[in-house]
Amino acid sequence: MLETLSNLLHQTAFFNLTGGNLVMILIACVFLFLAIKKGFEPLLLVPIAFGMLLVNIYPDIMAGPYVDAQGVEHAAGLLHYFYKLDEWSILPSLIFMGVGAMTDFGPLIANPRSFIMGAAAQVGIYVAYFLAILLGFGPAAAAAISIIGGADGPTSIFLAGKLGQTALLGPIAVAAYSYMSLVPIIQPPIMKLLTTEKERKIKMEQLRPVSKLEKILFPIIITIVVCMILPTTAPLVGMLMLGNLFRECGVVKQLTETASNALMYIVVILLGTSVGATTSAERFLNWDTIKIVILGLIAFIFGTAGGVLLGKLMCKLTKGKINPLIGSAGVSAVPMAARVSQKVGAEADPTNFLLMHAMGPNVAGVIGTAVAAGTFMAIFGV
Repeated sequence: MLETLSNLLHQTAFFNLTGGNLVMILIACVFLFLAIKKGFEPLLLVPIAFGMLLVNIYPDIMAGPYVDAQGVEHAAGLLHYFYKLDEWSILPSLIFMGVGAMTDFGPLIANPRSFIMGAAAQVGIYVAYFLAILLGFGPAAAAAISIIGGADGPTSIFLAGKLGQTALLGPIAVAAYSYMSLVPIIQPPIMKLLTTEKERKIKMEQLRPVSKLEKILFPIIITIVVCMILPTTAPLVGMLMLGNLFRECGVVKQLTETASNALMYIVVILLGTSVGATTSAERFLNWDTIKIVILGLIAFIFGTAGGVLLGKLMCKLTKGKINPLIGSAGVSAVPMAARVSQKVGAEADPTNFLLMHAMGPNVAGVIGTAVAAGTFMAIFGV
């Protein structure tokens, strides 16, 4: 009886927890608090935080398949199989299809100048790339880390997998999704610092109506142009545009509903929990992770600033017709960054409505981040 009780006791997690595991469990609980209590991107942060919690209590949930001394084959842990879908770029690509099916590209079509602001917001990616090189990361690792500046979790995961940086995938993905969740906290101070109250009060003219034909042709043309120039972007840009074509063509309602609802949320669960499960204490608590988190923040700040500053320039060139705040939405966290532009503009003038105008740079930022990832893949011959 005593031996049985002793065996049961030693099978509990208490005897295997390290100080690092306790730290990660605490971090997971903080993330859950931010997601549930504060509402910071709960669809992403809840599964990520719970995956983090699980792997630090029961590490074998991420263990790979193995053969024991007796030659018996054992299956891998549950989240190992989820994680493989990340490594193979399946889940990030499906996320992009869901985003395309949920997003109206009309504001970008109505105001093509939004493309420039979306491109300007990618400056953070290239700043982070060179800083990562200076901090001792190899070129491929630096490229994978730098994409955090686009505030685009799926693209960060996609590029890390394609460049063979799976050892850094966990910290990169958690940093990217964390900054996506913290957009409402990080961006407003930067936006207010770089703009005057007069600029924040600028009311933009109503966007022109966009025809159905334009909305149908847009994803087709973008796919042809972008993928012809950078074929490596096809999994991301192609799926983004396919999802949008489902939405706009009007003849595949069932596919639109599936891609934007059921499939999207299933993929978010699988991706979120598997990303969180890569953050075991042994892999996460090290200097490289700290560097990645700091580089991601720097990239995000520069990306936000780049979009706003380009917005200020366009404001001057158009003699005050463009509110610089919409440039901050170019970091691509759809649609949260656009909502932040709306919120900051409304604080300056409650009658100001910038949301639809900000959606243009926001969508352009998604495309821009995918193009940046494709450029890095082309550079490294992937």
